[in-house]
Amino acid sequence: MSGLQALIFDVDGTLADTERDGHRVAFNQAFANAGLDWDWSIELYGKLLAVTGGKERMRFYLNTYRPDVRMEDAKIADLHKAKNQYYAQLLAQGGIPLRPGVKRLLTAARAANLRLAISTTTTPENVFALLANNIDADWFEVIAAGDIVPKKKPASDIYDYVLVQMQLPAADCLAFEDSENGLISSLAAGIETIVTINDYTQNHRFDRAKLVLSDLGEPDRPCQIIHGDTQGSTYVDLPLLMRLIDRAAIN
Repeated sequence: MSGLQALIFDVDGTLADTERDGHRVAFNQAFANAGLDWDWSIELYGKLLAVTGGKERMRFYLNTYRPDVRMEDAKIADLHKAKNQYYAQLLAQGGIPLRPGVKRLLTAARAANLRLAISTTTTPENVFALLANNIDADWFEVIAAGDIVPKKKPASDIYDYVLVQMQLPAADCLAFEDSENGLISSLAAGIETIVTINDYTQNHRFDRAKLVLSDLGEPDRPCQIIHGDTQGSTYVDLPLLMRLIDRAAIN
């Protein structure tokens, strides 16, 4: 059987706008609680997002902005664990909803018996916390997250892992990403990709994406088309995705 069989989603910035008002705030809460004078502003956090993975981001921050501070990996891991707890509290308060069109598309995919998966560098705890406050985690056949593979995005490892677990060829899948690193990762695995940008990624390079959009849109709230051909559609739905896969197969 060929054709579109699975949708694979990144999480942070793709399923929900979690970075600026979620992870960044939680990082700062963890730093303050640990007695550190670190404060990651919106602007600084945008720069730090060039590094994937929370623990890796903290190490990069220390090496680049605070070379005067020495910190063991165990301490960084403890800070990251505390940050995840604060992040879960923010989610429980309902402050981070899914992006436009996400729940609608997931619901339609399930009704059409398409398979769903998650491919992300964030920790499993953060993924399940987000899903618990928005949708059922059981909707996703595979949740590949965090340190489950040796190399994080932009390496293709996390997508390669999902394809192996689902026993599907890349040509039968579509990925959804929000960042340049994510796009590099999915394309390296051979998966056609739709990008929905956010404030932090709007200036990234996405010329190899199948579509680049403001979001997935809704029937009464069209998305902005930045790159690619939606073939007249004003929001992302299953018929559009099927056409994109068919066209990719022809090309």
